[in-house]
Amino acid sequence: MNKKEVLEIRKQFTPENCTITRICGCYVDHEKEKKMEMKKAFLSMPEEEAFKYFDIFRHTLSGTVGKNLMTMEFPLDQELEGGAQELLLRLRDTKLTDDLLLEEFYDKVIENYEFAENYYIILIHAAYDVPGKSSDNMEMFDASDTVYEHIMCSICPVKLDKASLCYNAEKNNIEDRERSWIVQAPDAGFLFPAFNDRNTDLHSMLYYTRNPEVLQPALMEEVFGCQTPLSAKGQKETFQELVTETLGNACDYETVVSIHENLNEIIEEKKDQPEPPTLTKPEVKNLLAISGAPEEVLDHFEEQFDATAGNKTEFLATNLTSTKALEVKTPDVIVKVSPEKAALLETRVINGRSYLLIQIDDQVEVNGVPIRPVTFSEPDSESEE
Repeated sequence: MNKKEVLEIRKQFTPENCTITRICGCYVDHEKEKKMEMKKAFLSMPEEEAFKYFDIFRHTLSGTVGKNLMTMEFPLDQELEGGAQELLLRLRDTKLTDDLLLEEFYDKVIENYEFAENYYIILIHAAYDVPGKSSDNMEMFDASDTVYEHIMCSICPVKLDKASLCYNAEKNNIEDRERSWIVQAPDAGFLFPAFNDRNTDLHSMLYYTRNPEVLQPALMEEVFGCQTPLSAKGQKETFQELVTETLGNACDYETVVSIHENLNEIIEEKKDQPEPPTLTKPEVKNLLAISGAPEEVLDHFEEQFDATAGNKTEFLATNLTSTKALEVKTPDVIVKVSPEKAALLETRVINGRSYLLIQIDDQVEVNGVPIRPVTFSEPDSESEE
């Protein structure tokens, strides 16, 4: 799913656009015991309570596509009877009214979700009447020809609020306030089926994680039957290893800077597109080639890519570089410079030692104190005579 499709579904979580038919929930304690379950028609919920749930659901479809939100495809065997996709499909098709199915789902999540504290599993069923679009891309709400029926799950930590004093109006007194267990914004969740090309895609789902580095691999593999993708940090580290191993002795400052400059160009060129820019194996090879990698080091690139990243791996360009700063690091010194000013830095060997040189054209500060740059004047040839 791209960001426009995510936003279209996210916009339904308001009182005016609500398409939710049913809500179910299960409260789990730190010992993985079910403490409470609920199920009801969503529209029967008090307005103030519904507003708080809307906020949770919008959080479940928030963040960056490719980092916090990842579209995952089901392997074919998971769509057969008894597979993970088949369980989710039955939950959707029964509109969350089958208690045995709900218990099976809760049990799977509880068994595989790695969290040492209390949490709240929320499941909703919704049916979105997808409006058609005219030739000028305007929505036509009276021309819908498809209904996107889906379920969405939000897994929210439940934490005890901070101890504090409060004012008791009845007693006209300041006293200790009784602490409460508060449902927090979701840490994880999913939308099934995916809403690809503004239509139902039963072969995919959208997974949400608040922290891109905490992907819950057991949940992905055992509950959804999907292979855990590389996290944003994992993609960056794998790409760095691939560049290092491929370039070998040709991995110099100029080539690496050029790689990141070209990555930033790709990101800038595609910033207005709904799909985030990705790099496949051939595209990574081309990136290295145009960045100055010698032909001979690319002769065995395909084998190196498969060994380091895996044959079908695609890298999200925004996970591989920073558009804000280029960082040059030694064990003792870290230098950060704006990517477009990378030319101010250069490496040079002077008297047999390697140096990182910084070109100084403007004012220099040390801990906020302006200093006078060292200047060198040419000897006066007339005075020497």
